[in-house]
Amino acid sequence: MRLAGKVAIVTGTSSNLGGGIASGIAAEGASVVCVDVLPDNASDCAHEIERGGGRAMAAPCDVTKEEQVRSVIARSRKTYGAVDILVNGAAIFNEKGVLDMPLAEWERQIAIILTGAFLFTKYAAQSMIEQGRRGSIINIISTAGHQGQPRNVAYCTGKSGLLNFTRSVAMELAGYGIRVNSLTPTATDPSEGIERAIRWGRSVPDADRIKQRFEAFRKRVPMQKLPKPYDYARAAVFLASDDAAMITAMDLRVDGGALSRYWAWVPDTPEGEG
Repeated sequence: MRLAGKVAIVTGTSSNLGGGIASGIAAEGASVVCVDVLPDNASDCAHEIERGGGRAMAAPCDVTKEEQVRSVIARSRKTYGAVDILVNGAAIFNEKGVLDMPLAEWERQIAIILTGAFLFTKYAAQSMIEQGRRGSIINIISTAGHQGQPRNVAYCTGKSGLLNFTRSVAMELAGYGIRVNSLTPTATDPSEGIERAIRWGRSVPDADRIKQRFEAFRKRVPMQKLPKPYDYARAAVFLASDDAAMITAMDLRVDGGALSRYWAWVPDTPEGEG
């Protein structure tokens, strides 16, 4: 177990990416603090980890509220003794563009992605430094943070900002032995997330429609398959482990080659043309 004895905080523990990453980290021996603004997401994620033999705690929290963030850090230390790993994954989707995005919705989305990462990074890093823990912080980006996507302006902007936040904070914390990296997912195979949601007792009546929608994304990926949350979890475990001891300020892409694809090449056609 590569993370035995470690304590990890994961924000945004839905049944999809965040829940998968939290479960993968727990499977490698870490105690996991499951953070989500929706209490059911936090508790269901923690309960699934416990049912699998791991250690986990639910921590409902609005990541944009400073006192709530500080409380999660304090609870983590009181319950498990430390904070060693932070995964900033909290985000919301709001598929609107610059012409129709209300200011309040823009501010909320940017706050969750960027201010949430800032607050958790600040207080987790302070805890690591105070205890002399050589920790690891991982920020979850998106291929939308590397490319322009219409009608997704706040998400694209927030995730791209998180890329340079990662590099800036990595430079600041390197002297304390704290590594800061990012992980870029892409459109994700929905099957694992749907199965996890069902295990959590959730109803997914439109599962077939969701799977069909992602088939269009799959055809555009060079590897001709989409990653699953499990794939992101393995990458997060690597970045958090001693195997990545000399890696900081790096973005690890787990996207099946999506970002490197020449824009005109369509992988599933014989001529490679759209």
